[in-house]
Amino acid sequence: MTFAPVIISLPIADRPTSHRFYRDGLGLDTVGELADDGIPEPLQFVVNDGLRLMLIPTGGFGWVIGGHEVAARGQSECVLSLSVASAADADAIVERARAAGAEVVSEPVAQPWGYTGVFADPDGHLWMVSADSES
Repeated sequence: MTFAPVIISLPIADRPTSHRFYRDGLGLDTVGELADDGIPEPLQFVVNDGLRLMLIPTGGFGWVIGGHEVAARGQSECVLSLSVASAADADAIVERARAAGAEVVSEPVAQPWGYTGVFADPDGHLWMVSADSES
C-alpha cells in the first residue's frame, strides 16, 4: 500500500506568523484556495512530490485529535529533517530560517554522522537540516 502525498500536520498558534515563516524561512509553496485572510485554508505547504506539511491552529488541532492532549509549546515528540546537498546549503537554510524568526537550537556543525543544524519554528517544532559529512 502506498500513500501520496503523505501529510504531516502540526499545531500552530498563529496562521499569518506560521505562513510567513514557512514561505519566507524555508521557501515552501502553499497549495489550496485562499481564505478571507489571504492564506490558503487548510494551510498546506508542498515539501516535495510525496510530502505536504499542514499547519492547524491549536484549537482546531485539538478537535482533530479528539481527547489526546496537544503538547505544550517547545515540547516535541519528533524532529522533522531536511536533507540538503552541501554544508553551505545547510548553513543557508538555517540562516534563512533564523531571519524568518526561527530559534536556532544548535548551529550547523560537522558531526560524526554528517553536517547538521537544528532550529525551532515559531511554534517550537524542531527541524534538523543535514548534509552528508563528505559534502
